[in-house]
Amino acid sequence: MRMSSCIGMVVAALALSAHAQSDATRARDLAATCANCHGTGGKAQGAIPALAGQPKADLVQKLNDFRDGKRQATVMHQLAKGYTPEQIDLIAGWFAQQKP
Repeated sequence: MRMSSCIGMVVAALALSAHAQSDATRARDLAATCANCHGTGGKAQGAIPALAGQPKADLVQKLNDFRDGKRQATVMHQLAKGYTPEQIDLIAGWFAQQKP
């Protein structure tokens, strides 16, 4: 009985680890679509704002404001409408972890 419990716990831990890796990969892949304007890793050059190192909560708020039409832009208000709240959270978290 103990052996099966241990095996179950190991399998559960591996599944959680794979899920976390999956989220990290998804976050990176979603954030990569921002590179055209905001630079690789969110390190923009020029007039476009840099995203790297900004607080996650600020980025989530800005993306939600774009999506909801509260914040105007040339393109972002259209792009943000295509993201789910989960995707916005992943993108914001990824950029918040990047070094400015």
